[in-house]
Amino acid sequence: MGRAAEMTGTTAAFLRALGEQGLITPLRSDGGHRRFSRYQLRIAMRARDLVDQGTPIEAACRIVILEDQLEDALRINEQLRHDAGDPLPTADT
Repeated sequence: MGRAAEMTGTTAAFLRALGEQGLITPLRSDGGHRRFSRYQLRIAMRARDLVDQGTPIEAACRIVILEDQLEDALRINEQLRHDAGDPLPTADT
């Protein structure tokens, strides 16, 4: 936990708060230590940036979740267009 906090420029308490908000759920080692993925660390850093800008932690977590969902939806949409052979839409369409 300490190493993850150091890597993200946060505190262990901040990372625990992100877990309580449901933003990240680290795996646990056999010894019970939290193990964060690189993706989870990137998510934590994005939340930290929002909180540093004055966004409440609850709102920051919701924003990050929505951004992640939008990114997934755009990726799926692009893949479906590609599979269907449709060209990408242009700005004047």
